[in-house]
Amino acid sequence: MPRPTRAQRAAIAQRRADAVELRLAGADPLTVGRKLAADPALNSDRIAYPCGYGHELYAKGRPAPDEETLIRSVNRDITEALEQRIASSQADVEALRALEDARLDRLFLVAYRRAVRDGELPAIDRALRIMERRARLRGLDRPLRTEISGQDGGPIEVTDATADELAALIALTDPDAERGGR
Repeated sequence: MPRPTRAQRAAIAQRRADAVELRLAGADPLTVGRKLAADPALNSDRIAYPCGYGHELYAKGRPAPDEETLIRSVNRDITEALEQRIASSQADVEALRALEDARLDRLFLVAYRRAVRDGELPAIDRALRIMERRARLRGLDRPLRTEISGQDGGPIEVTDATADELAALIALTDPDAERGGR
């Protein structure tokens, strides 16, 4: 099958957007497929939808796709449309992250000059806060690693405990538990 032209790609993108909108409005995939079908006999509006479902068949005078094929096509279109939206959103996030990074660079330059040149303690604090923000923005900070160990760094021993022993442990760690949670 030849590659779609620019106009066909635009019509397919519109079909996908329409399919998403119809699904968001509550239409089931089969209803969406019928509404956006290329064949006027199948199309619920009785008007051929440009580059609608089954447009290749309709152009050749062949029968319209069956219901199962329509449903598969609608689901594929919706998946692709949503994946494109996610990819576009990710690109927007990356652009915004770059803009915020540039802003932090400008702010840091001012704070750093004052901190180094004048030795102002508030400027040093401000520069450090900007550096912390940049590290979070860029994901440079490592997550804290917490390790729980037993006595002298050894393994924790797990044993069976009675209900009374558990109640005593809870009372040691939670003063409200002794009073019945009041």
